[in-house]
Amino acid sequence: MSKHVAVLYGGWTSEREVSLSSGRECAAALERSGYKVSLIDVDRDLAQRLVDIKPDVVFNGLHGRFGEDGTVQGMLEIMGIPYTHSGVLASALAMDKHQSKLVFKSTGIPVTDHIIAHRDDIAGKHQMPPPYVVKPYNDGSSVGVFIVKQGTEHPPQEILRTDWKGEDHLMVERYIPGRELTCAVMGGVALGVTEIVTDLHFYNYEAKYEVGGSEHILPAQVSPKIYQNVQRLALKAHEALGCRGVTRTDFRYMAHRGGEGELICLEINTQPGMTPTSLVPEIAKHAGHSFEELVSWIVEDASCNR
Repeated sequence: MSKHVAVLYGGWTSEREVSLSSGRECAAALERSGYKVSLIDVDRDLAQRLVDIKPDVVFNGLHGRFGEDGTVQGMLEIMGIPYTHSGVLASALAMDKHQSKLVFKSTGIPVTDHIIAHRDDIAGKHQMPPPYVVKPYNDGSSVGVFIVKQGTEHPPQEILRTDWKGEDHLMVERYIPGRELTCAVMGGVALGVTEIVTDLHFYNYEAKYEVGGSEHILPAQVSPKIYQNVQRLALKAHEALGCRGVTRTDFRYMAHRGGEGELICLEINTQPGMTPTSLVPEIAKHAGHSFEELVSWIVEDASCNR
């Protein structure tokens, strides 16, 4: 008998639409591969719905908080249902960019300087000399990110709006110019390195998920040394947090005249997007894994005690 896979998607966070797209793509691929699939648009009655349908495995297609920060993972551990991607601790650490950067720094992975401050203080005065970036430290998909350019007189005032839906404390980090590189890790193996090129200010939500928002160059046109170093650091980041399954780690590369340049690790994604414009399916395909093989591998890798 084929496994019964419950694909969790949707949810109620700012990344709901991305998750809906990822979940539908993965569910369709799993059905083509012979699995019995139940799609669950996640709400707060998730535990009861899982009790009712009794899946063999949960494919976690959620993005953002609650689905990606260790919360759902903890519930699945208590229920004893094998699930995909990283476990409780790794998910929580990866979602919290402050904590993950502390871990990365302690293991020799290069990161940029940052502070955590209240949005009132951030809006009141520059917390560091521009250019810098203001962003949530516990959310994904580049939602609520502001780049403060050099010469900007005032910090972003949007974070003081009365309809602000983000957290009160935000991350302020030094802006890193250069090329955007990313690398996927699958089953403890670093796959290909992609360069992301966009005409927008940075690789934001629109660039990530709208058709034509960005161009993906795979393999990235960098020196063999830099290419291998990105792979090495992506695997090191994956292992430093104790991640499982598939992850994707993002970097900035600053080329220096007469030298190899500098790599900075920006963040790790424990549940990368699986939409038609997503990076990990492209990287996996370049490594010889079809989309069906990729999602099937993720399901077969599922377990508890991750």
